[in-house]
Amino acid sequence: MKIAYNAYNLELKHPFSIAKFSRTSTPVMLIRLSYENIEGYGEASMVPYMGESVETAVAFLKKVDWNRFAHPFNFEEILDYLDSIEKGHPAIKAAIDIALNDINGKLLNKPCYEIYGADPSKMPVTSYTIGIDTAEVIKEKVADANGFKVLKIKLGRDNDKELINTIRSVSDLPLYVDANQGWTNRKEAIEMIYWLHDQGVQLIEQPMDKADLEGNAWLTGRSPIPILADEAVQRLSDLEGLRGAYHGINIKLMKSGGIYEGHQMILKAKSMGMRVLIGCMSETSCATQAGMALAPLCDWADLDGPWLTKNNPFTAPKMIEGKYQLNQLPGLGLEGINPSLFTSGF
Repeated sequence: MKIAYNAYNLELKHPFSIAKFSRTSTPVMLIRLSYENIEGYGEASMVPYMGESVETAVAFLKKVDWNRFAHPFNFEEILDYLDSIEKGHPAIKAAIDIALNDINGKLLNKPCYEIYGADPSKMPVTSYTIGIDTAEVIKEKVADANGFKVLKIKLGRDNDKELINTIRSVSDLPLYVDANQGWTNRKEAIEMIYWLHDQGVQLIEQPMDKADLEGNAWLTGRSPIPILADEAVQRLSDLEGLRGAYHGINIKLMKSGGIYEGHQMILKAKSMGMRVLIGCMSETSCATQAGMALAPLCDWADLDGPWLTKNNPFTAPKMIEGKYQLNQLPGLGLEGINPSLFTSGF
């Protein structure tokens, strides 16, 4: 197994603000693994608040014994091995998992979505995310969402109603809401939830602090809108502790450690009677298409990374009527690959 990689700065079309953070770009690590002349591509999107960086990603890659990986890949053993190297670092572990899944699909001559039992006809619409901003810029962002059938709105500050009213002044599309732990008073939160229900909101992610299990459960028991865990869930092991506290979960491959565990989380959540949103960080087409492979197994999708950025280095996935169209190419189905993008290796 050989590896090449490149640190890449993914530039956002607009500054991206949520309840507690704001940024204009996202560092990503793109990797290419080569196995028996078959190449697989992976991506680690390292949003700053998750604690990973280009430096930590390179350091982790150097600790991996690449001679351990032989086909047929046992993805459970691979992730256990990566976790044994060092805890945490889910994004760079996801990059490795995604690249190996890409190789696996190419060796089997099957798309990744077929390997994981996803039916392309069940692809949900994907939402377009609008971060907290001024009314003028929010209207510009809504205009940029042309072709999308759902908008996802970041809330969690003191002007939430103003932001929703601004959206509603220019769009009647259904809405998803992500409060990013921004609400602190449960009674005020439930009043807001009922108001949002009247505005056409279809789901709410992480309304209160992830550590406030009781507060989130209190809202879940009273909300007319599905309440989803986001920051409260990263890996498969987190799920059991959320039983009864949320209607569902938001899975992100950059938190789950990749496609394999993301799939396991979908199966586990459904066995617990929970619904599933598959989401993303700021990502290129590489990680987005990894998420697309699992999206038909989920209730909702928020895989808009390539549409929020200015310099996606790959061909954007095809979308019709707000739904991604899965192609028949083996592996991830990634297109527009420039070999010169991968400048370092060992």
